[in-house]
Amino acid sequence: MTVRWLPRVMPVEGEEPEPVGPDHPMRVVTREVASGAGRWTRQRATEVNHLFDELAAEWHTRDRPGRLAPVVDALERGGDFATDGLAVELGSGTGIATGTIAARLPRLIAVDLSMEMLRFAPERVPRIRGDGAHLPFADAMVATLLLVNMLLFPAEVDRVLGTDGVLVWVSTVGSFTPIYLSPEEVDVALLGDWEIVASEAGQGTWCVARRASMRSQ
Repeated sequence: MTVRWLPRVMPVEGEEPEPVGPDHPMRVVTREVASGAGRWTRQRATEVNHLFDELAAEWHTRDRPGRLAPVVDALERGGDFATDGLAVELGSGTGIATGTIAARLPRLIAVDLSMEMLRFAPERVPRIRGDGAHLPFADAMVATLLLVNMLLFPAEVDRVLGTDGVLVWVSTVGSFTPIYLSPEEVDVALLGDWEIVASEAGQGTWCVARRASMRSQ
């Protein structure tokens, strides 16, 4: 496993966000789910669902200048993507990043646990309510899986991505993001052997992961 860091090309813009401590509830859930130390139970899924249902109506107010910089940079410098393959934005929320992603990956489906979030998402992109731990896709069906400020479920990533599939992981305000893992932590969490390219853009960080066996062919 390896993480190759690219130089930053997009400057930091705007005020520094509020710090997030290691004991932030969503940070704790993020680490536990990614490492397998904590089970993603029905109760926990229900609690997270209710939280984001309540936040949906005002979620757009949390937007900030340069929020999409790491998303754009990942898609521009993260290597080649199968533009004709199925792309899934998991944890798509109200669709802040959906339009930007769909412009580059036209076969995009937006998936979120919160139905209220999905009600505010762009209608031009198919929307599905789904749990990241139990995705409604067949094995190896997805070409590109995009997670923007989203929990990482390594076993499900491994299952739904094709052998040459790509994982895009974005934290829009870097380590200040409540749901956050560094590219190195993503590397450790993923099952199997992956090659990862990573960088910073705006206030965020991103990484793009491909199975090492495919990169060597």
